[in-house]
Amino acid sequence: MLEQTLSEVYTKFKIHFYQEMFNHLHSRETSLTTVEMFCVEVIYALKNPTVAEFANFINVSSPNAAYKVNSLIKKGYIEKIQSETDRREYHLVVTDKYINYFNLSQKYVNTVVERAQDYFTPEQIAFLDDILRDMSLELMKDVAIPPVSISPN
Repeated sequence: MLEQTLSEVYTKFKIHFYQEMFNHLHSRETSLTTVEMFCVEVIYALKNPTVAEFANFINVSSPNAAYKVNSLIKKGYIEKIQSETDRREYHLVVTDKYINYFNLSQKYVNTVVERAQDYFTPEQIAFLDDILRDMSLELMKDVAIPPVSISPN
């Protein structure tokens, strides 16, 4: 039962995101391919990785990762920023163009949270938050990313 319910919630979040993405991006020349979308989401989640860190995380060669990165740079979703501590190193940083893209999904998360706050008691919300935090920190240790930060709309 839990497996089905969690899969259903996850799928609904994804599908809503795809609906919004198509509504906003279908006419742009520089819209992302599916693989590019996955790559930029990983780069965002890793919080400014180097190309090598990105390649290692997605388990591809550095040249393959560089190819993907260059495509995302050309389309304006990420940029390379030189490290202040090691001038030989560059970090991948998402642009406002990606943040606007990311907000397509985050906006729906915010809507569902608002609905939950109206529907559930504060105690139920706290309990749900505890369960989700434990799932993230204890049950999903194999997805090693920095904590997700949510910027205000």
